[in-house]
Amino acid sequence: MQEVKKDNPELMNRISPIVEKLIKGSSLYQVKLKKDEMVKKMVDLFGEFSPEEFRAISDNDLEKRINSILVVEAVSGTLNDLTPEQIAIYDEIVEGK
Repeated sequence: MQEVKKDNPELMNRISPIVEKLIKGSSLYQVKLKKDEMVKKMVDLFGEFSPEEFRAISDNDLEKRINSILVVEAVSGTLNDLTPEQIAIYDEIVEGK
């Protein structure tokens, strides 16, 4: 499979505005994510597609895919931010005590 070049302007031109829009629209994203890092990550991920495959992804579908990835990025490590007391409360809730 032929890969899209990582520095391909086509990737940047489609991905960057979507990431910017999604981050601006979410206070969680604004607190947890850095736009430039997320754009780079998305370009790297979607750079694995062939040019034809990438072009075949509709803008709406691309936005949904990027949003799903941003959600995971934003919430990953959330439990690491909790105090030991908060972790104990979380564990009790999860275990159904």
